[in-house]
Amino acid sequence: MIEGSSAKLFGRISPNNQDRQSAQTQKGRFQSADQKQKAFKKRNPQGKAQKRGYSPLPSVKITFLGGLNEIGKNITLFECDGDMFLLDCGMAFPDGEMLGVDLVLPDFTYIERNKDKIKGIVLTHGHEDHIGALPYLLRKLNIPMYGTSLTLGLVGSKLKEHNLQSKAKMNVIKPGQRIKLGCMTIEFIHVNHSIPDAVGLAIHTPGGTIIHTGDFKIDCTPITGDMIDLARFGELGNEGVLALMADSTNAERPGYTVTEQKVVNSFEMFFREAEKERIIIATFASNIGRVEQIIKCAARHGRKVAFSGRSMINYMTIATELGYVDIPDGVVIDIDMLNKYPKEQIVLITTGSQGEPMSALSRMAYSDHRKVAVGPGDFIIISANPIPGNEKTVGAVVNELIKHGCHVVYESMYEVHVSGHACQEELKIIQGLTKPKYFIPVHGEQKHLQKHAELAYQMGIPKENVFIGNIGNVIELNRDYMKQLPDVPAGQVLVDGLGVGDVGSIVLRDRKHLGQDGLIVVVVTIDSEDGHVVSGPDIVSRGFVYVREAEPLMDNIKARVEDILDDCYDENIREWGVMKTKIKDELSKLLYDKTRRSPMILPVIMEI
Repeated sequence: MIEGSSAKLFGRISPNNQDRQSAQTQKGRFQSADQKQKAFKKRNPQGKAQKRGYSPLPSVKITFLGGLNEIGKNITLFECDGDMFLLDCGMAFPDGEMLGVDLVLPDFTYIERNKDKIKGIVLTHGHEDHIGALPYLLRKLNIPMYGTSLTLGLVGSKLKEHNLQSKAKMNVIKPGQRIKLGCMTIEFIHVNHSIPDAVGLAIHTPGGTIIHTGDFKIDCTPITGDMIDLARFGELGNEGVLALMADSTNAERPGYTVTEQKVVNSFEMFFREAEKERIIIATFASNIGRVEQIIKCAARHGRKVAFSGRSMINYMTIATELGYVDIPDGVVIDIDMLNKYPKEQIVLITTGSQGEPMSALSRMAYSDHRKVAVGPGDFIIISANPIPGNEKTVGAVVNELIKHGCHVVYESMYEVHVSGHACQEELKIIQGLTKPKYFIPVHGEQKHLQKHAELAYQMGIPKENVFIGNIGNVIELNRDYMKQLPDVPAGQVLVDGLGVGDVGSIVLRDRKHLGQDGLIVVVVTIDSEDGHVVSGPDIVSRGFVYVREAEPLMDNIKARVEDILDDCYDENIREWGVMKTKIKDELSKLLYDKTRRSPMILPVIMEI
């Protein structure tokens, strides 16, 4: 149930400190650790006799199912007294080794095993790495979801694509509000991020309070919404925090994350510089506040704005419907209207800041966009940092745009992008305010987690009270100890087209093998009665050599296969498996000796 809310809402809800204060007045301050202990004793009068080192407070178990030692796929399971809830349910994008894969999902095996204990899914914000896997989980389990208005608006759009919206149980909350999930009370705390309506959590359990920051930064001058609620983090620290779980994405970066206002100033400068040119800006579709500022900047300079890219249009439609953006009348036009205005009166906001092959900006760069042709007179701004691993694809897109004669500005040149994640000094501030007993860095690769742990050591947290985990790990937290429990099933499930989980490591290995060395198919037909060769062997090459220019090699292959089949005939070998193995082994040696390549060899034997 939601405390302080009489019904499920699905409308515009803004962060409001008054709402938080009134909720606190209604429910009172959360109990101190001693009060919780007395309450637990009262509920358990027949409990075990107290022993040395034994705590009467129940433990909290945290199961990491994603988001550690990787970027994306964030999902964590919390458990206390037999009650469970999920925090986020994100996806990741495939890396260069995952040939043909569209999405990477968490492994839901452990969640399905405990489906009767899970009371809900709590969402911190609306980025794909935190909500992208929800449709695939909700196909299996219909669990209630709790999130802010914009977050659930984006979730609803995603579920609609999967025909799941009518069955979904979506409960809108706002910062300062609390919900009860079994024995745990979850308090939502307003934070700053690169998408509006992001929240951190205070998870109040009978065993103590755990703070999870979600993705956050400290922005004293945000362009949308209020500043992060540092006061509440400080109050929680004074009340006592069992553990802090904090965003590690920028743990390697010293100092503070630059305010989004800096980007607004840069756009003003570039709009003046590109006075006679068409402006095209590529940014993350989810960075709604930045898109709004671009639109307002365009209005000040007398320009019209059009959108390109399905996700950009989708995000802005939802944000507008829910009241998260304030767009001046008459500024936004349809992309089909571009040719009706002079270039110097146009701003085109597009997807493709990461160089994605099918994105709108990439299609423009490679002259494959149906409605936009770029060239001299186009001033293009890429307002995003390349995600690690995307540097090469972003560079390729930039190079193609420059070849077309475009003026291209990207992040490493000017301040056209700032991160949505906290740097080192902000991370220290959160640790200093919350004063946790235990610290668990989350959201990042190993280098990020280790660096964040070093910051915790600097802040005075003992090494034995810091846990650097991996997916599949389970830890048990208690006021008296922190210990690691046996791992649970966790990993990744690959989505390829409509197939979910039918592509695994063996299939990826084969795809990589085919991509590197190609394929040789050997087709032969034998008589079912006596085993002699009726026709063939015929050799088909794909991605290995061009047959017409490698006839001597093809003749060698045929001769070797004929020798193998003759030997099998003489030795009265009729088992297809044995014959295929002999063909594979002998041809592998032959082809490696001749070419120093190892193509996949596929023998096909037919009987008549």
